Amino acid sequence: MAEEIVPDERTDISTLLQKYVLRVDVQLILTTGGTGFSVRDVTPEATRDVIERRAVGIAELLRQRGAEQTPLSWLSRAEAGIAGSTLIINLPGNPKAMQHSIEVLQPILFHALDLLNGKKPH
Repeated sequence: MAEEIVPDERTDISTLLQKYVLRVDVQLILTTGGTGFSVRDVTPEATRDVIERRAVGIAELLRQRGAEQTPLSWLSRAEAGIAGSTLIINLPGNPKAMQHSIEVLQPILFHALDLLNGKKPH
């Protein structure tokens, strides 16, 4: 597991994402923060710069289940998608919302990663 903090700059974020996508030992990248309406919230755009296929259902699930906690969840512009054999998911920056998002992902995450990496037939 690795953890890195980068400035809220689209190029910095996408460069770091690409660095991890190129590693064969990385199957999952979770970003936190930068998904709102602020001018500096550019994590979704940086993620789209790197992903090859969107995983729209994951982002929708996180917004829907987050809305059970707060209606502000609908303001999230978070993305999820696939780059190579790596799944990238944008999580909220709020620690409570981030923890809730991880709990929401648990029932589907390992199956998704197994499918992505050819460990389970579709």
